[in-house]
Amino acid sequence: MAALNIAFEAPENNGGRCPSKDRPIDLVQLATTTKGDKAVEIEILQMFARQARGCLQALANESEGTARVVIAQRLKNAADAVGAHAVFHAAEAVERDGPDAGRVAAIAARVIEAENFILKLCR
Repeated sequence: MAALNIAFEAPENNGGRCPSKDRPIDLVQLATTTKGDKAVEIEILQMFARQARGCLQALANESEGTARVVIAQRLKNAADAVGAHAVFHAAEAVERDGPDAGRVAAIAARVIEAENFILKLCR
């Protein structure tokens, strides 16, 4: 009888999995995109890490503001595709407000955080 009470008093969870926006990579979004294929997830994350690192290097080497905005937009789109929300928002700030040193440093910090998270996942 107690088991019936517990079953009927349990809260409903109709929403399914919730996005994990507090992590560097939203694994729920990534799993939805890849239909749960772990090998594809790892491959996509590794490609994102390489692309993000390339964008960071390009931002550091580029001095023209408009070119830096284009690089930030490329990084923003890549981050959006894998669920790297912090990278997305940092790149969006550069795209919207311009590439000052603080915003570029914020992108670098978020990319490094995402890279470390990806490395831990790939172990």
